[in-house]
Amino acid sequence: MQEAFKEAQKAFVANEVPIGAVIVHNNYIISRAHNLCETKCDPTAHAELIAVKSACNYLQSKYLEGCIIYTTLEPCAMCAGALFWSKIDKIVYGASDEKRGISSIMKNITHPKTIIIKNIMQKESAKLLSEFFQKKRKFDKKI
Repeated sequence: MQEAFKEAQKAFVANEVPIGAVIVHNNYIISRAHNLCETKCDPTAHAELIAVKSACNYLQSKYLEGCIIYTTLEPCAMCAGALFWSKIDKIVYGASDEKRGISSIMKNITHPKTIIIKNIMQKESAKLLSEFFQKKRKFDKKI
């Protein structure tokens, strides 16, 4: 999770919503990503989706069985859908997303075999997100 947090910090510096993700297979990080929605002008450039695509390329498979994704924020419905179809073994996330997270939107969006672990580095992840949006609001008021 610390590596995912480092990715979130990169997003923060790049003025992207600070969410980071890494995917691990056999105790080895096979992909890492942070949000790039602003940079790529792409609403689908979420950290989780970028990490999933990269991991699938690495494994030469559309499935991520035997893999764990660590992400700093609870996946949204779009990312959860991709994780569902990838058949990933485990989702580990930091901060909960009360408005858009999978637990608040849809109950059965994850694959039945997928294990979900919540609130790992929750405080750090939530603090980084809070700082980002406070900075954004201050900037927007100046304009």
